[in-house]
Amino acid sequence: MSLLKKIQLRTVRRTFRVRNAQPSRGERVRISVYRTLKQIYAQAIDDKTHQTVASFSSMTLAKVAGDKKEQARQVGLELGKVLLQKNLTSVFFDRGHFLYHGRVKALADGLRESGLQF
Repeated sequence: MSLLKKIQLRTVRRTFRVRNAQPSRGERVRISVYRTLKQIYAQAIDDKTHQTVASFSSMTLAKVAGDKKEQARQVGLELGKVLLQKNLTSVFFDRGHFLYHGRVKALADGLRESGLQF
């Protein structure tokens, strides 16, 4: 097996391990995070109906100020406001295969600051 295949397999395993750690599957909305080199995306997914409840990204921010960590925190704040308007307070944070530090952590902190619990 090539090194690239091993890395891809390890990434897929980590993604499913993190996603399946959800204690009560389908009862809470799952917030999925995707990060690229320039942008960060977050969407709230209802696993019962398999539909996206709300989504927000750094591309849709009105004013882009600060570094990428600050932008990620702003994305978390804005997504949290949208979810609170839809009466969703308890969510599950799905970081995917991304490590919980840097921009992913800043987005989670923004979600917590907006009033969501996970």
